[in-house]
Amino acid sequence: MSDLLSLGASGVRTYQTALATTSENIANAGNASYVRRTPSIREITGGTGFNTSSPNGMGSSAFNILRAGNAYADQTLRTAASDLSRTEAGSVWLERIETALGSGGLSSRMTAFFAAGTALQADPSSTALRAGMLSAGSSVADAFGVTARALDDSAAELDGQAGQAAAELTRLNQAVLKVNQGLVKTAPGTSAMAGLMDQRDDLLQQMSALTDIDVKIDDYGRATVRAAGPNGPVLVDPRDASEVAYGRTGSNVALAVRPPSGSPTVFDPEGGSLAGMVEGAQRIATTRDALGRIAKDLTETVNTLQAAGDDLKGNAGTDFFEASTTDPTQFKVILTGGDQIAAAGRAGGSRDASNLVSLAGKRSTMGFEGSVQGLVTDNAATLKQRRLVAEAQTTIRDGAITTRSELTGVNLDNEAVDLLKYQQAYQASSRVIQVAKETFQSILEIR
Repeated sequence: MSDLLSLGASGVRTYQTALATTSENIANAGNASYVRRTPSIREITGGTGFNTSSPNGMGSSAFNILRAGNAYADQTLRTAASDLSRTEAGSVWLERIETALGSGGLSSRMTAFFAAGTALQADPSSTALRAGMLSAGSSVADAFGVTARALDDSAAELDGQAGQAAAELTRLNQAVLKVNQGLVKTAPGTSAMAGLMDQRDDLLQQMSALTDIDVKIDDYGRATVRAAGPNGPVLVDPRDASEVAYGRTGSNVALAVRPPSGSPTVFDPEGGSLAGMVEGAQRIATTRDALGRIAKDLTETVNTLQAAGDDLKGNAGTDFFEASTTDPTQFKVILTGGDQIAAAGRAGGSRDASNLVSLAGKRSTMGFEGSVQGLVTDNAATLKQRRLVAEAQTTIRDGAITTRSELTGVNLDNEAVDLLKYQQAYQASSRVIQVAKETFQSILEIR
């Protein structure tokens, strides 16, 4: 009867574990980071040779808790999510540039300035028209300043967010290191081990949203993670975790990995939100430089024409604008009155407007308004393209999520079948114990 009791007891223990595992699957059916687990049920066989004591088996045991992980599906999802994060992050800063370029009404104010010059051509001696052109010049200067400051504010905001993202990546490195340390201390084939692996994969997924990563898993399940591909710097390995830093020098930005010992290594992310931010920083800097060149060309052109003509009183023209020596977008009108506008050519008289005609010609040849509109159009076209790419990448990412879920997720229909099967097996094992007890009691009652 002891064999019968042992068989029943082993079955109860086995299917108790199986029921617990299935219940855990059901409880986590809506958890995207949870990977389905299955008990590995095996027969406990009797010994062989001189150790054989029973012609029957010794029952069953749930030797391991198997985790339905799929490395390929995980990597595919990480890559898809990383690509999408880069595109979405880059689009954010293209939208900031679009807003900045429209914030000062620069294009319309430049048009108003040149239109005021054209109106003054018809009546060069008009005090009102001269005052209007002076006011339009001040509006242009203000528009350049507002636009430049909006771009600078966007760059500062980007720096703050990139710094936070780098700090978050550092935190994730430390978290993966703790999981690595926990994996080597945890018994394999247990729910605790499966839980740590789920946590590891979830952390890796979060890391891939920040930068593209290369992941290698060792026999213990520990992850070695590199940034920017298989040849990039190590973010975390089984022993150490590195710090990630973001920095700016002028218009140049950089990311670096600083290990616990050794020198920092600069890396260029190809995916994740950090890649989108680096790209955004470059776009903002390029737009800011282009804006500065347009402002410089405008102020120098107008001042050169002023110097070549005479004002209303017949005096040689003086500078119309005064620009900062360090930032050409920061300039102002320094004429104190409309009569100082050099509308006439040299010695042309108060009714001459040849200098204003030259200004209109420079408007066409230099293409000031067209250059500003070109910045807006180019940015808008790039933003539209990124949005289309983001739509495609979202579809790819969603497909990767679906594939991974089908391979590793919980199917409630299957779990319901397993639950019923294990419940019946548990009840049957309990019945074996009951039969053994009843049989043993019957034997004891024989007189």
